[in-house]
Amino acid sequence: MPGREEKRNLETIPVGSLRLIPLEGCRELGEKVDRYLIKWREERENEHKSSLAFAGYQRDSYIMDAQISRFGTGEAKGVIKESVRGADLYLLVDVSNYSLTYSLCGHENHMSPDDHYQDLKRIIAAVGGKARRITVIMPFLYESRQHKRNTRESLDCAIALQELVSMGVDNIITFDAHDSRVQNAIPLSGFETIQPTYQFVKGLLKYEKDLKIDSDHMMIISPDEGGMGRAIYMANVLGLDIGMFYKRRDYTQVVNGRNPIISHEFLGSSVAGKDVIVIDDMISSGDSVIDVASQLKKRNAGRIFVAATFGLFTNGFAQFDKAYEDGIIHRVLTTNLVYQSPELLEKPYYINCDMSKYIAYIIDTLNHDISISDLLNPSERIRQLVEEYRKAQ
Repeated sequence: MPGREEKRNLETIPVGSLRLIPLEGCRELGEKVDRYLIKWREERENEHKSSLAFAGYQRDSYIMDAQISRFGTGEAKGVIKESVRGADLYLLVDVSNYSLTYSLCGHENHMSPDDHYQDLKRIIAAVGGKARRITVIMPFLYESRQHKRNTRESLDCAIALQELVSMGVDNIITFDAHDSRVQNAIPLSGFETIQPTYQFVKGLLKYEKDLKIDSDHMMIISPDEGGMGRAIYMANVLGLDIGMFYKRRDYTQVVNGRNPIISHEFLGSSVAGKDVIVIDDMISSGDSVIDVASQLKKRNAGRIFVAATFGLFTNGFAQFDKAYEDGIIHRVLTTNLVYQSPELLEKPYYINCDMSKYIAYIIDTLNHDISISDLLNPSERIRQLVEEYRKAQ
């Protein structure tokens, strides 16, 4: 894949000088992406590299010097300390990074998704329309769980998307959007939602050497009806059967902002003796996925692998530790698209799926104004990965 991408990218002139602004909550991921871009562009041989069209094509770093400074009241402003004129600008933001704090009238205040989103707008405002193109890479889409109206309530995600577009954002790239139909709010603007299926398969095959990837020994499970799309895709690519749970909720009461789940009911063929991959978009509190894993164990499933794009772990890790010790869960896979606490990275059952190289490919390809269709559909790469795994066995 690297060879194919780099060879293709040589054929076109970049849209503009490539620059990155990872906001503070996304700094670590942004620096990893930057290192890939530096390496590839140093290695790339091209006769146009020294021409005007390629001015600034090779840099020691593509990250711009930008910061958010705050006043004692908690008010803030975005400052960019370099010229952005003519730049093809990529902003990276992690709205779920709760680890960052700021002083609010002498109190330590943890940053909420609202704070991160507001900081993103501050940086866009500081650009002042001078960039040639602005692409926002927001892996966890802000307010994406509030994507449709059920009663008299706000449509926060749609409002945020329209707001970004009105500020001059050309493209919005997100990962595993809770419901991709939210892009209907901005039908004339670029919006991509990307699945990390390839990275999940890669991470699983790297750490588990004795998997039998066929429908007799393995199965894909969706923990709810909303996630069937991603489960069907993974099952089809790997040639496996699929099962689904649906949530029975108590609609007579609301607990922590939602109707509590009474039970999970299973639809699908027998899981007895099979290794199971439970795939979802996020682990929030973890209650739902652990309940699903427990139900699967009662049905005599083999090893249970939980794969979720976003590991938020809002209630900590105690119940996951217990589920692991009790043999209910064998592995948990999430990506580094959102903040990962040091405690999570040390867990014996945790597999970290690094997305930085994938994001770097997307940025590099878009900067050359080339289609990213093959990056969005990695089925061929997954098949090659499985084939190599089987040969190694």
